[in-house]
Amino acid sequence: MPQGKPGGTGRGEWDDKTRALVLEMREKRVSGRDIEVKLGVPKRTQYNMLKRGLIKRKRTGRPPKPDCDLKYKRRRKSDVRWGEPQKPVKPMNQRRYKTITKAVKDRRARMEQLNNTFYAPKVPSRHFHSYASLDIFHELCSQTTSPETYPLSDTITSNIPIYDAQALYSANERIISLMQDEWHHTLLDGPGIFVVRGLYRTAILDTTNSVLDSIIRTERRMDSQKEDHFSATNANYRVWNSFGKHGSSNPQSFLDYYSNQILAMVCEAWLGPGYRINAQVNIINPGGAPEVCHRDYHLGFQNAEACERFPAQTQMASQLLTLQGAVAHTDMPIESGPTRFLPFSQQFAQGYMAYRRSEFQDYFDRNYVAIPLEKGDAIFFNPALFHAAGEDTLQGVEQKANLLQISSAFGKPMEAVDSLGLILGCWPFLYNKYEKEGRSKEVEAFVRAVAEGYPFPTNLDRRPPGPEGLAPESEQELVFNALKNQWSREMAESALLRMRQESSA
Repeated sequence: MPQGKPGGTGRGEWDDKTRALVLEMREKRVSGRDIEVKLGVPKRTQYNMLKRGLIKRKRTGRPPKPDCDLKYKRRRKSDVRWGEPQKPVKPMNQRRYKTITKAVKDRRARMEQLNNTFYAPKVPSRHFHSYASLDIFHELCSQTTSPETYPLSDTITSNIPIYDAQALYSANERIISLMQDEWHHTLLDGPGIFVVRGLYRTAILDTTNSVLDSIIRTERRMDSQKEDHFSATNANYRVWNSFGKHGSSNPQSFLDYYSNQILAMVCEAWLGPGYRINAQVNIINPGGAPEVCHRDYHLGFQNAEACERFPAQTQMASQLLTLQGAVAHTDMPIESGPTRFLPFSQQFAQGYMAYRRSEFQDYFDRNYVAIPLEKGDAIFFNPALFHAAGEDTLQGVEQKANLLQISSAFGKPMEAVDSLGLILGCWPFLYNKYEKEGRSKEVEAFVRAVAEGYPFPTNLDRRPPGPEGLAPESEQELVFNALKNQWSREMAESALLRMRQESSA
């Protein structure tokens, strides 16, 4: 209510003179501009009435109502006339909601206008378009591999650097680090592929082959039509998760196979520590038709529609999360159809969208290279490299290779592996090896191949970071600690199970 009204007798009161004056203004429809002329109100009184909102300076054609509290914009109960309806006052939240709704409607109208009219984007699209330039692809794949770039390689054949495994066993740490630099450059900025001659000794492969043959015979009795992703029907036979099945069938052979220190060097060169190994045995049947060219896991196993939904930088980054490899368990001459490769094709950014198109497949068929492998040789390549299994023209001879798929600690492996079961199954053999050799490179290679090296995801409430780092203890660190303190199999099992329980949500 207005205070200090002219002639008032108290707070919120009007005297008779002021009320009569206001009523007279209302009856004669006099505005503030004519109040002094027509009603003879002095300027001082006019000023006080203007100051307190009783009159308006601008002509409105309608005088203020005497029964209206001008300060609070609502009628006073004491001045409400009998039978006169009161105007409801909307709460503040309703008035604000009305304003916000109008703003939302304005934005929606603007977006509708943009949708119905041509809009020139100010930033590039996050996706690759379906169009991919074959000319750019040809320019990339026409590069040549220079021996000066890879001086530690023994030779270069068909643009593929070839290294000797035996030379690495006697190399010092500096040479090994330089070798890993060459491997990393080869996979990322070079031809995308290299070969390691003699990665495995024949004796280890003979034992491993006998174990795998037993697994294959068992699975063929159960299901004779197990195929892979890109091969024609009956072109080959695939043993999925040969990594886990090998360890369960013969722990000693499994320990000898995956304690290869050069394999660990190759994995760390591309992926760093904490990598995870998957393996599948591939049997190439005699007379099998060749595969269609493709890229591998992750996005290589998606269809075109699903792949297109991933942003461009994600497609390019996916190749950094996996390393593909193949170990020849038999001799593989050119006639047996070893894998075909297109060097430098991993550098093509739109490759995951392009490899399914017929013009790129035709280009691959005209320009691929293949290299013969001897028993024990291994080939490693970027998963984004265009490749395909070749045609086996040898009759009556099966070709066998162990396909390795090594995943980064930051990526998801394709197959689930029971690392706890493999660790406990191999514990007596690993324990004996540790007692003889200590923490040798072979012991480290095996533990890194089998145990989890990345401690996440975990439950940080139950497993907070250790005092010396920002991450809790990993499974690999626990295994090394158990070997160092000469834990029994039961003690190691109890500690590993407790770690898994505390890591769960």
